Amino acid sequence: MSGSPEIARIIDQLKRAFEGNAWHGPALFEILEDVDASAAARRPIPDGHTIWELTLHVAGWDGVVLRRLRGKEATLEGEDNFPVVVNAGEAAWQKAIQSLRRNHEELMNELSNMADSRLSERVPGKDYDVYFMLHGAIQHTLYHAGQMALLKKA
Repeated sequence: MSGSPEIARIIDQLKRAFEGNAWHGPALFEILEDVDASAAARRPIPDGHTIWELTLHVAGWDGVVLRRLRGKEATLEGEDNFPVVVNAGEAAWQKAIQSLRRNHEELMNELSNMADSRLSERVPGKDYDVYFMLHGAIQHTLYHAGQMALLKKA
C-alpha cells in the first residue's frame, strides 16, 4: 500500500466501497455476489437502469478515473456512459463483473504507487484536482451500489 497517508486513506475508502467492511452496510461486490444474469437484467423501474447497466457504468467510470490518473483526458457519454446490454446470458454477465473487478484492481494498483503530492494536480481537461476526483469516485460507487441494493430487492 502507498506510503502516503492520504492516498492510503483513499485506498481504504475505495476498498470498503467495493469490497466490504464498510460502515454503511454491504459493499458493491457484496451486493453483486448472488446476482445472476436474469436478476441483473431485470428492469423493475420502467425507464430506470438495471443492475447490469449500473455495473457497466461503474466499471466504465473507474476506467475513466484510471485514464485521467495516467494523464489522459477521458469521459463517457451516451451509450458509453450506460451501455446497452445486448446479450443477457450468464457468460456475458460474468464478463461484466470481471470488467468491474479488473478496473477496480487496476485503479487500486495505480493508487498504491501514487504520492500524496499528486492529489493537488489538476485532472486533465477538468477544473478540479485529483483529490476531488478520487473522493467523487468513492461517492459515485456508493451511490450506484445503493441503487443496486434496492433493485435487487425489487
